[in-house]
Amino acid sequence: MSSTSQKLKNFTSEPMGDKPVTDLAGVGEVLGKRLEAQGFDKAYVVLGQFLVLKKNRELFQDWMKEACQANSKQSSDCFQCLSEWCEEFL
Repeated sequence: MSSTSQKLKNFTSEPMGDKPVTDLAGVGEVLGKRLEAQGFDKAYVVLGQFLVLKKNRELFQDWMKEACQANSKQSSDCFQCLSEWCEEFL
């Protein structure tokens, strides 16, 4: 099992609470620092952006590319993580 899928499994297995942005699948230390610099310091703040963008994959991935220079795999992993979390808890 890859570390990203384990990270996704861990994230989607429980309520979000006050998790740091780096707990999101696809977001490591570098992207985490870039997101924090933009004011997205917690996973729930990124979730808010995900919801504002109406859970749209293309819009969310474009936003991640612009906000923190995420590549397509990173932004796709993060989208999938938030999408699965929403299916489980919303």
